[in-house]
Amino acid sequence: MTHESDVSRGEPALRALAMPADANPNGDIFGGWVLAQMDLAGAVPAARRAGGRIATVAVDAMRFHRPVFIGDLVSCYARIVKTGTTSISVLVETYAERRHDGSVVKVTEGTYVYVAIDEEGRPRPIPEGSPPVE
Repeated sequence: MTHESDVSRGEPALRALAMPADANPNGDIFGGWVLAQMDLAGAVPAARRAGGRIATVAVDAMRFHRPVFIGDLVSCYARIVKTGTTSISVLVETYAERRHDGSVVKVTEGTYVYVAIDEEGRPRPIPEGSPPVE
């Protein structure tokens, strides 16, 4: 039997255990918690590419495929899909390893947009020679 975990995605940018404090009374994890984890994961390659400080400016094309449950191990995989003068778009795909049977399913995906910023929080150009798109 093939699980979605058999698909090679590389190393996760973030892993977190879904806890009871992150759930509604039915045991489903709040979407906002998942979005926050994805934002953190997308920031990893974006900050590397920007060579410093970044800010999240948009979330595009967000899709929730399946719920996340208490006890699931959530893994977010992030890769840069577009770089502009000051902005970086990162595709974040999130998978949950189910605690009861170990199966891995894709639960959500979305594109996060970050802007490189200076010390005053103003947009700045992404430096030449930044690490290439992953």
